[in-house]
Amino acid sequence: MLRSFIIGWRGVITDKMENNYNHIPCKRGVFVVSFILSNYVKLKQFDLSNLQGFSEEKDMRIIVDGMGGDNAPAEIVKGAVLAANEINDTIVLVGQENLLRAELEKNKYTGTQIEIEDAPDVITNHDTPVRAVRTKKQSSMVVGINMIKEGRGDVFVSAGNTGALMAGGLFILGRIQGIDRPAIASIYPILGTKHPSLLVDAGANAECKPNNMLEFGTMGSIYMEKVLGVQRPKVGLVNIGAEETKGTTMLKAAHELLEKSRLHFVGNVEARDLPHGACDVIVCDGFVGNIVLKLTEGLAMKIVSLLKKKFTAGMKAKLGALFLLDKMKEIKSEFDYSEYGGAPILGVKGHIVKMHGSSDAKAVKNTIIKAIPYANENVVEIIQNSVLELEEIIISE
Repeated sequence: MLRSFIIGWRGVITDKMENNYNHIPCKRGVFVVSFILSNYVKLKQFDLSNLQGFSEEKDMRIIVDGMGGDNAPAEIVKGAVLAANEINDTIVLVGQENLLRAELEKNKYTGTQIEIEDAPDVITNHDTPVRAVRTKKQSSMVVGINMIKEGRGDVFVSAGNTGALMAGGLFILGRIQGIDRPAIASIYPILGTKHPSLLVDAGANAECKPNNMLEFGTMGSIYMEKVLGVQRPKVGLVNIGAEETKGTTMLKAAHELLEKSRLHFVGNVEARDLPHGACDVIVCDGFVGNIVLKLTEGLAMKIVSLLKKKFTAGMKAKLGALFLLDKMKEIKSEFDYSEYGGAPILGVKGHIVKMHGSSDAKAVKNTIIKAIPYANENVVEIIQNSVLELEEIIISE
């Protein structure tokens, strides 16, 4: 029933916030598109058998922010209805009850699989993240995260304010003890392989310390192994050169920590090698990570634009394009960001998945479905149990 578990991400820009946790969402965001890579990466080849431990018999409760995102509540509700047709788990829509029920009626939904939790307030993209979480206690986002804390849900999914979602995870759920900086993990498609890489951090922490990089590598490795089924994933540190002596003082210290860990650390990796699968877990600070993702998308969009221009330049080119129409549709399908779902926030004591702000019904459906193995594999608990080893490495350093 599940498709390949591949996660996308909309970009995050940093700005000053109250509590020094400096993140606000970019409204348009940047999605990690596999435009450049799509001719090589066939998502359908991803081995679903690697989603270890997934059981459709276990009834999960997936909490969905019904009011978050540019297209809420209409597309959120429609996506939830589509997901309910493919899974047996319970979906709880959180938001203004009258609006959510009206949307369910528009979609002619009469089942019992989708429930509604009333939350009269809404956190918008214009709200200051920290202040919004502290003052809008009855917002869909705050109520939804509290449901995870209270054990009334297994995973929370939202397309709302990224900064507020991160702040809510920190203030309500709390950091995993021993984790200094929670991070956003984004899937990065790889040339010619059956599985993608995972980039950590994708924009949550613009400035990092060496121990943060070790945390990112550890959390990313756990996610890759338990959710994506990649055994002993290779961890690489993004740097300006492959040599150990390259990079800033922070990167050199991070290299030493990663080398002392039990991770399958393959050393420094250059940005040009990332699309070729130099490593399974791409470790970098949020500043570098966000630039990598935005550059990937920008270059990809330019290439796609150029191809479109060439295929429509004259009758001869148009005739050729007609013969390739089926293949072009396949490529377009691979370009479709809605297939990729959302990005998990790793390092908080609960399962949270961030969808991009402009998610349509298809993206919402896929995010809900692909969030199930993330919660089902108890990634948070496994990260918690790995903290002692991190502390030992850091102390010895």
